[in-house]
Amino acid sequence: MPPPSPVAAPVGRPARRRRRRTALRLAGDTVVVLACWATGMVLLGVELDQATGPRVRGDAALVADVLLGVPATLALYARRRAPVVVASVLVAVSAVSVVAGVPSLVALFGVAARRRWPVVAAVAAGVVLAGTVYGLLWPEPGFPAWAVPLTGLVLVVPVAGWGAYVRTRHQLTASLREQAERARAEQEMRVRQARTTERSRIAREMHDVLAHRLSLVSMHAGALEFRPDADPADVARAAGVIRAGTHEALEDLRDILGVLRAEDVTGPAGEEARGRPQPTLDALPELAREARGAGGCVRLRVDVPARAQAPALVSRTAYRVVQEGLTNARKHAPGREVRVHVQGAPGHGLEVVVDDAANASAPPSPPGAVPGAGLGLVGLAERVALAGGQLEHGPAGDGFRLRARLPWPA
Repeated sequence: MPPPSPVAAPVGRPARRRRRRTALRLAGDTVVVLACWATGMVLLGVELDQATGPRVRGDAALVADVLLGVPATLALYARRRAPVVVASVLVAVSAVSVVAGVPSLVALFGVAARRRWPVVAAVAAGVVLAGTVYGLLWPEPGFPAWAVPLTGLVLVVPVAGWGAYVRTRHQLTASLREQAERARAEQEMRVRQARTTERSRIAREMHDVLAHRLSLVSMHAGALEFRPDADPADVARAAGVIRAGTHEALEDLRDILGVLRAEDVTGPAGEEARGRPQPTLDALPELAREARGAGGCVRLRVDVPARAQAPALVSRTAYRVVQEGLTNARKHAPGREVRVHVQGAPGHGLEVVVDDAANASAPPSPPGAVPGAGLGLVGLAERVALAGGQLEHGPAGDGFRLRARLPWPA
C-alpha cells in the first residue's frame, strides 16, 4: 500500500475538524433540548401538585401544552441557521404552553447573539406579550395582572443582555482575527516587494558590472580577430586584458549569485555587508585608468571638496553613472574621447556628466562589439531616481551626453 500523500493530510485535517465541531454542536443542542423538556415537566408537575394550590387549567389544556410544547422545543436545533423564525414559533407556542416558555427564552438568547437590537427588541416584546396572554388566559389566584408582564420583563432583559454581550465578543474576536489576517497578508506582501526590490537591485548590479567587464573583453577580442598580424607584445597585452577582465567578471558574477542564493535576500543590511565593498567616488580614478588601459581615451575631472564625503548612496550612484557612461561609449562610440566631469558640494548637490562628443567622426566598431540591449539607461534612471536625483541623456553635438543630478544635503 503506497504511503499517504503529503498533500492529503492538510486537506483531510480541516474536514475532520469540521465534523468534530458539528458533532459537538449537535451534542450541545441535544443537552439544551433535554434541559428545556425537563424544566417544562417540572413546571407542569408543580402545577399538578395540590400542595401549591388549586389547578388553574384542566386536563385538556395540560395535554395540549405537552403536545404543542415538546415538538416545538425541537426547533432549537435550527436556532443558529434561522434564529428569528425559531424564536417566532416558540414565542407563539409559549402563549398557551408552559413547556415552550423556557425554549422561547433560549431562542431569544440566540437572536440577541446573532441579530441587531431592533430585531432583538421585537422578539423580546413578543416573549413578554406571550407571557401576558398566558396570564390572561389562566390567571393565577392572588397574582395581580400587572405583575405578569413585569415578571416577563425581568426574565427577558438579562437574557437579551447576555446574548448581546456574546454577540459583541464574537464581533470583537472576528475583528481581531481579520486584523491578524490582514497584518499577515500585508507582511507577506512587504516581503514579496522587498524580495522583488532586492532582485531588481541585483539585476542592475549585474548589468552595470558585467556589461563594463565584458565590453572590455569583447573589444580586445574583436581587435585580435581584426588584427591577426599584430605585434606579439600587443597580442600578449590584449590577451592579458581579456584574461583579467574575464576573471574579474567571474568574481563579480560569483558575488551576485551568492546574494541570490542567500536565504535572507530581504534583510536590512547594506550593500557592503553582502560581499565586496561597493565602489564610490574614490574609485573613479581607478575606473578611468582601467578604461585607458583598455585603449580608451578618458579625461576625468572631479571637482569635489577634498574633505567632503558624499552620502554612500549618492556616491555609489555617481560611480555607476560614470561606469555606465564609459561602457556605452565603449560599445557605441569606440575610439572617441570621453570626458567625465563630476562636481558638487554639500548643500549644492552632485552633478555627473559623461560626454563623448568629438570633432572627428568615430571609427567603425571592431568585430565582436557588444550589442546593446537598451536596458542599461532604464536601470540607471531607476537607480538615480531611488537616490532622489534626475537623469538626462541624449545626443549632444555629434556625440552623446549623460548627465545625472544627485542630492547632497548640507
